[in-house]
Amino acid sequence: MNNTKIASWILRIAIAGEFIGHGVFALQGKPQWINWFSHFGITNPELATQLLFLIGLADIITGFIILVKPIRAILLWAALWGFWTALIRPIVGEPIWDFIERWANWGAPLALIFIQGWPKKFKEWFK
Repeated sequence: MNNTKIASWILRIAIAGEFIGHGVFALQGKPQWINWFSHFGITNPELATQLLFLIGLADIITGFIILVKPIRAILLWAALWGFWTALIRPIVGEPIWDFIERWANWGAPLALIFIQGWPKKFKEWFK
């Protein structure tokens, strides 16, 4: 196995671990995360809990897809979602360092896209 293939597998496992782990926290209804919804106008805790549950399912599915077959469109979603969820921290009042600490959450999916090759055609996003 060459170094590129090894690096690809390391990134796949790392990304899957991040998304599956965060997904489980979301399924459990992590109270801190439920409170964050109020910063975006969702003040009903039941609705926030339900939305967080759906987000958790999406995260777990994303993690498993990337582990099994890292489709570039899913990797791009993971990068964008990883960036957003890192950025939420300073938006809700946590230190900027909570954002910086999570740069790998979006950097790893981007790195895997570049290892696979940046798509030149739209249909390549789904390979």
